[in-house]
Amino acid sequence: MEKITQRFLKYISYDTKSDPENGENQKPSSPGQWDLANELKKELEELGLEATINDEAFVFSEIKANTDKNLPKVGFISHMDTSPEMPGKIDNPQIIEYKGGDIKLNDKRSLTVEDFPVLEDLEGLTLITTRGETLLGADDKSGIAAIMNMAEYFVNHPEIEHGDIKIAFTPDEEIGTGADTFDVETFGADFAYTIDGGYLGELEYETFNGAGAKVKIKGKSVHPGSAKDTMINSTSIAFEFDRLLGDVKRPEHTEGYEGFYHLIGINGDIENTKMEYIIRHHDRNEFESMKNQFILNKDYLNNKYGDIIEVEIKDSYYNMGEILKDKPEIVGYAKTAMENLGIEPIISPVRGGTDGSKLSFMGLPCPNIFAGGLNFHGVYEILPIEFLEKSSETIIEIVKVIAKDC
Repeated sequence: MEKITQRFLKYISYDTKSDPENGENQKPSSPGQWDLANELKKELEELGLEATINDEAFVFSEIKANTDKNLPKVGFISHMDTSPEMPGKIDNPQIIEYKGGDIKLNDKRSLTVEDFPVLEDLEGLTLITTRGETLLGADDKSGIAAIMNMAEYFVNHPEIEHGDIKIAFTPDEEIGTGADTFDVETFGADFAYTIDGGYLGELEYETFNGAGAKVKIKGKSVHPGSAKDTMINSTSIAFEFDRLLGDVKRPEHTEGYEGFYHLIGINGDIENTKMEYIIRHHDRNEFESMKNQFILNKDYLNNKYGDIIEVEIKDSYYNMGEILKDKPEIVGYAKTAMENLGIEPIISPVRGGTDGSKLSFMGLPCPNIFAGGLNFHGVYEILPIEFLEKSSETIIEIVKVIAKDC
C-alpha cells in the first residue's frame, strides 16, 4: 500500500490542469501534461516495458502475453489532466488515519459529515485530502497509480498467465478533447477499461449523451431615455431564452437517468450576449429532443424580435451503453473480478461522460471502473488509500479472470 500511495503523491505534484482555451488548437492543452507523460514513460521503461509518447502526449505501453492461448487483448486507460476548475498541483496533502467526525482542511474550510455524509463510510480508513486550496487530483491520478501498480505486479509475477495487456495514459479528458485523436488501431486492444470512477465498487457502462451549445444574441443599443419600442437588450433576451428551457431540467433538480440543460457561462451587454450550455441525457431520443429545443427557442425569439439569435450545437459524446449492451462479457469480467475480491459491484449510470464514451464508438468498447477518489473537482476531494489499492487489485483480477474464462 505504501508504494501505490507514493506513486499517487508523486503524480499529484505535477500541474496538469487542462486549459479549455487551448483545447481546440493545442494538445495537450497545458505543458504540465507533457511533464507527467515523460515521467510515466520513464517509469514504464524502468519496469522493463517498452513505452512511447506521440506528438500529443499520449503514452502507450504493453505487457506482452506469456501464453500461447488465444486470449483477448485487454487495455487499461487513465487520463493525466485535472479539471480546469481549480489549480491542479498539490505538494502538501494531508494523510489522515480517519477516526470519524469533521476533517479540518484549513482555518476556513472543513470536510463536514453534515455536508459530506460519505465520511461515515470511511471511518477506520487512511484518507488523503487537500488543505482547502486546490483539488487533490484523484481524478484521475489515482487511476494512473492503479494501472502502474498493476503493471509492476505482472512484471514481477511472470508465472501468472495472461494475454496482451495494453496501457494508455491520455491528455485533456477534462475538457472533452482527449479521446478525439486516440489511435485505437495502434493501441491494439480488443476492449479496455477506463480507471476513472469514484467510490469502491463502481462499475459503469452507461453514460450521458453530451453536446455543447453556443447562443449568440445581437441587440440594439439606444439611449435609455428614448428607448421605447426601439432598444433590444440582448441580456434581457438571453434571460428569456434561458427561461424557455424551463426550471426542471437543470443539474440541481435532476438525478439518475434524468437529463439536464446547464448554463455554464454568460457574457454580455446591451449589444451582444453570448451563452454557453452543455446538454445531457442518457436516452438518445430525449437527447435529440433537448437539442431541438434550442432551435425552437431561437426560431420563436427571432420571430418575436427579428433575426437576432444564432445557435450552434456540437455533439461531444454518446452513451457507451449503446455499444456495451451487445458485449455483456466485458462488463462481466469486471463484475466477476470485484466479486472474487469481496467487493460489491455498484452498477449505475454515469451522470457525465468518460473517454470510454468516445472510445466505445471508435471501436474500442470501454466501460469505467472505480479509481477510489471522492468529491472530484474541488477542494473537498478525498482519496481513501484502501479504495485505491482495491482499484489496482480489481484490474489485476480482471486480467486473471480473462485468462481463466477465455
